[in-house]
Amino acid sequence: MTEAQNLRELNERLGIDIDPETLRLSLTHRSYAFENGGIPTNERLEFLGDSVLQLVATEWLFHNNPAMAEGRLAKMRSAVVNTRALAAVARQYGIGDYLLLGKGEELTGGRNKDSILADTVEAIIGACYISQGRQVAEDLVHRFVDPMLDDAVNLGAGMDYKTTLQEAAADLGLGVVTYDITSEGPDHARVFTALAQLGDTTWGSGEGTSKKNAELVAAEAAVKAIREKHPDWSRA
Repeated sequence: MTEAQNLRELNERLGIDIDPETLRLSLTHRSYAFENGGIPTNERLEFLGDSVLQLVATEWLFHNNPAMAEGRLAKMRSAVVNTRALAAVARQYGIGDYLLLGKGEELTGGRNKDSILADTVEAIIGACYISQGRQVAEDLVHRFVDPMLDDAVNLGAGMDYKTTLQEAAADLGLGVVTYDITSEGPDHARVFTALAQLGDTTWGSGEGTSKKNAELVAAEAAVKAIREKHPDWSRA
């Protein structure tokens, strides 16, 4: 598949129509730029996209939670506007397949690094803003993060799934929370798998590029499983 076809395919996946030059720039990691004569990178678009993302998430939380205090609003926003959450968005849309990476970054698993994926999501948002305007960019952000914003509203006071899992275990008498961690792959591209266990029961599993990320994914799966089995449980 040619580069032009790749860019059209990514536009279709995202449901947008960013012009090819700007979309290509949003995918250009600094390692690729360095190896190709110092061409522009996606970092300026990332800077712009981060601002658009922050604004859209803030507006959504502000208007949908009129009685919520500023401190809790800020915690909910940080639960969504963070590297792990944005990397999950990138994986959902297969953005890693389209990255322009240098040879060294390619060899060390750059297509699956949370930091690179998250930065690229922000750069794509910035590219959409430049190419298609504010409204289209805001619509894209809503597709990316609205489900996570809904989840953030439903999380416990700790504003992360590991804390919420601890609270659920204590409230429902499900036992002590532990994580069983395994890993596979070479050091530069190791994948960790975590099982979230409450007592002797496994409630969720998850994979990540670090132990911490794998535990967070497993905790999220466990919290969702507990909510399905105990729909009346909640934490203010």
